[in-house]
Amino acid sequence: MQLIKNGTFIDDQFVTVGDDEALPEGAAIVSLERWQAERETLRARNAPVGVRLKSGQEPSVIAQDLDKLAVVALEFPAYRNGRAYSYARLLRERYGFKGEVRAVGNVLRDQFQFMIRCGFDALEVADNITPEIFAECAGFFTAFYQPAADGKQTVLSLRQRLAARAQAAG
Repeated sequence: MQLIKNGTFIDDQFVTVGDDEALPEGAAIVSLERWQAERETLRARNAPVGVRLKSGQEPSVIAQDLDKLAVVALEFPAYRNGRAYSYARLLRERYGFKGEVRAVGNVLRDQFQFMIRCGFDALEVADNITPEIFAECAGFFTAFYQPAADGKQTVLSLRQRLAARAQAAG
């Protein structure tokens, strides 16, 4: 798998660690179950730590710990399960999470732009995805009717701004 962060392919600094595996010296992503079982130890680490949430695990269970987390990885188990979209928006908009929100699992190219709009800033993608494919898929639409976590202007707000300029000029 490759990692795209903020539109750029990068080397992943995090290691996803199984529940029975030893923690590496560096950055690690653990399951929610391991986070809950070893919370104090993991919070005290000098290396960055992240938590991977499965599709049915809501971010509210880690809300009080977000200040200690560098990454929240949200799992897409199948293309028809989109709960992680809602969870990404909750992390960004309700909980104010400023760390990395990562899409993992069944991350499909036709969903890149929607994932970014919902607040994901990192995507684990298949090895056959190139920078050109990512750029094409992530920039497919240039105007949006719905507000989203990405902060892009909606069509309505752009129209209002243009109308205000025309009124001020005329």
